[in-house]
Amino acid sequence: MRIAVVDDNPMNITVVKEILKRAGYSDMLTAASGMELFGLLGLDAKGNEPADMAGGDWHGIDLILLDMMMPGVDGITACQRIQQSPRLRDIPIIMVTAIGDSKKLAEALDAGAIDYVTKPINRIELLARIRVALRLKEQKDWHKERDRRMREELQLAKEVQYAALPQPVDDEGMAIDAIYRPSEELSGDLYAWHRIDDNRYGIAVIDAMGHGISSSLASMFIASVLKEAMTKQVEPKRVVKELNRRSHQLQFADQLIQYYFTGLYMVVDLNKGVLEYVNAGHPPGLVIRGDGRVENFALGGMAIGLFSEMALEKHTIDIRSGDRVLLFTDGLYDLVGSDYEEDREVSLTELLRPFCSRTPVKALEEVLFGGEQREGAESDDRCLVVVDIK
Repeated sequence: MRIAVVDDNPMNITVVKEILKRAGYSDMLTAASGMELFGLLGLDAKGNEPADMAGGDWHGIDLILLDMMMPGVDGITACQRIQQSPRLRDIPIIMVTAIGDSKKLAEALDAGAIDYVTKPINRIELLARIRVALRLKEQKDWHKERDRRMREELQLAKEVQYAALPQPVDDEGMAIDAIYRPSEELSGDLYAWHRIDDNRYGIAVIDAMGHGISSSLASMFIASVLKEAMTKQVEPKRVVKELNRRSHQLQFADQLIQYYFTGLYMVVDLNKGVLEYVNAGHPPGLVIRGDGRVENFALGGMAIGLFSEMALEKHTIDIRSGDRVLLFTDGLYDLVGSDYEEDREVSLTELLRPFCSRTPVKALEEVLFGGEQREGAESDDRCLVVVDIK
């Protein structure tokens, strides 16, 4: 542990250093003024963080014993400057003062000092306060390191989640793309598509209960199941039933926890000119016809994972060249801001109506999610799958 002793009186520095040395603290730095302390910490003469030194090399100080009354930059001012630096503000500062003024001591604590000792220094009191301060510093460092590792793991999980999503499709008869905007690092929404044969594609959008890490893990599980189901089961009812069966394999120590998913799975058959779909408690998709008319999907039934047996109904919609099919998760309802289901369905339909297949997906994303919403203001995960029939 490295301790910085700051005092404009050389005798005071000598006394404190001797106390620390006898207590086993050998790694010490000294400064005769607030300005010298700034130099040790890599700050400029005014105590600010220079742009060319921010986050750079410094002396790795773990604790500062700071005299309150010094000419030029006093201890309180120095403390305030240190607290303004993100890389330095966690260094514990103990004020050393001969002043018994409670207002000044309160000012020092408000400036960021965690404790104080009074002159003449009592050796036992000083060492006890140092031990407490260093324990606090050690705990803060542990939490910072843990948070750093957590951020790195979340970033890796985010990259894995994105890597699991399918790439856009631009075939002769159909194009498929998606807009994907998690509300946090990880998302409970997912989408998937799979080419069944030359004329058919299976396409799905899923929304797991909740937000954050737990819902993203659940969605990753269902994504792996979905990929296999779309390949082997193909038919919409069979795919959704397989998702429901496998979702019940999720076991939790807390029996009150049960994850469920809403989802819409459809098979687009270009040869027959139809799409067949099953809606499991999910927001209904819609078809924007080439002439501007809009046809809504049927409302959803039972969500996936709630019960071991579920009644499913398959629906069929005719499709033709120039149609655009939109599937989405309920986060898209935030764009219309209505709390009533019927109103928000109508409002969202009217919002999306102008964006037919002649509108590029990037332009659609910019219109729907531009401006402030690009700064992470979403309250829910948002996913929009766009299917254009050529």
